[in-house]
Amino acid sequence: MLGAVLMFSGGSSRSISWQPGAGIAWLLVAVTAMGFAFTWWARLHLGRLWSSSVTRKEHHHVVDTGPYAVVRHPIYTGLLLAIAATMLERITPATIAGATVMAVGIYVKARVEEAFLRDELGEAYAAYARRVPMLVPFPRFSS
Repeated sequence: MLGAVLMFSGGSSRSISWQPGAGIAWLLVAVTAMGFAFTWWARLHLGRLWSSSVTRKEHHHVVDTGPYAVVRHPIYTGLLLAIAATMLERITPATIAGATVMAVGIYVKARVEEAFLRDELGEAYAAYARRVPMLVPFPRFSS
């Protein structure tokens, strides 16, 4: 909640560090919408396995299709994308602080879910985690 309050209080117009032109602003609106669309796709794809709290569901298993083939936590990835684009729309110290607080909260919740899923689903989840990145959909580089 603190992150959202900071993000959307925005600070005074005198504290704006950067304000994009109309073209960039609309691009950021599109990126925000893409983030929310990715989040919604992931939520729908997960179906009955989705829960707002970290809990075991009946017939719990690794979902590695759809957006879950791209990242292990696509709901959080979409939210992070939307948060970053929203912050860039109007950068102030308050929006940077709010985005940071929300991103840290999302990361912490993702780590809690990771531990839970590893415990509950064992090697199946560990193998999935080795193949698919947690939040950022970039290829892994091996040494």
